[in-house]
Amino acid sequence: MTACPSSGQRQRGFTLLEMLVALTVLSFLFLALVQGVRTGLQFWDRQSRRIADTADLDAGTRVLRSILTTIPAQPAALGAGESLGFKGEADSLTLTGWLSTGLGSGRLADMTILLRGGQVVISWVPHVHGATGPEPTPTVTPLTPGVSHLEFAYWGRIAPNASATWLARWNGPELPELIRVRETYATAEARRWPDLIISPRL
Repeated sequence: MTACPSSGQRQRGFTLLEMLVALTVLSFLFLALVQGVRTGLQFWDRQSRRIADTADLDAGTRVLRSILTTIPAQPAALGAGESLGFKGEADSLTLTGWLSTGLGSGRLADMTILLRGGQVVISWVPHVHGATGPEPTPTVTPLTPGVSHLEFAYWGRIAPNASATWLARWNGPELPELIRVRETYATAEARRWPDLIISPRL
């Protein structure tokens, strides 16, 4: 005749089963917690990189806007003033303008804004009126990183009686009515930034 298990033995068996179930549930909770922390850290890192990218773009936009809205012009006999130097191409812009020193002041410089090595840069030398002798070595200042394509366009008239339109080239001395700057970015997460349209005659 088989002896029935005592109530103490039954209680110990149920306790062991409950412990196994509890450990299993805790394991799932721990895995969910780890996954949640990992996802949160990835999201934080992605947001930090996006904020840094936006800060770079915003800083570059401010510099471009400052340069292109303060192009010095000398009075012309008729019509708009003539720039000291302005030559616009589809992929670069060469002009004489004010370049901020970062100390609340600026210097007049002969500069070219172009794409080089995946970033928008300003290649510049101090402007010297009537300079003679060898040209100084340009200083290259990075402006916006992570750019795969840079495009300029110029709104104006190719002839006095012609209608205004966007042009791929503009060879001064008269300034165009508008300048459009379009940047395409080469990042894993494609950044979208609206075209920068500036009136240099403000």
